[in-house]
Amino acid sequence: MSYKKANDVLPHNLLHAIQQYIDGQYIYIPRKADNKLAWGANTETRKSLQVRNGEILAKRLAGCSVSDLAEQYFLSEKTIYKIINASKNS
Repeated sequence: MSYKKANDVLPHNLLHAIQQYIDGQYIYIPRKADNKLAWGANTETRKSLQVRNGEILAKRLAGCSVSDLAEQYFLSEKTIYKIINASKNS
């Protein structure tokens, strides 16, 4: 998300009307529902987490303990269990 100057993008009368409510402060204008993107759509984060979770599951199935996985991936044991259970349900 980047900031835009209201003077550059809004008509003068609309800018004046907004200033009646919020003058000189930041305001967030949310995206329209049609334009919303899913989490991770603009980055590779979602894909890298899927790869990591696949590695965790494979290592667990190969006999690695949950505590070792938690230490190796810097996650809690509870999170490791969630990853394993989520992969069983998908």
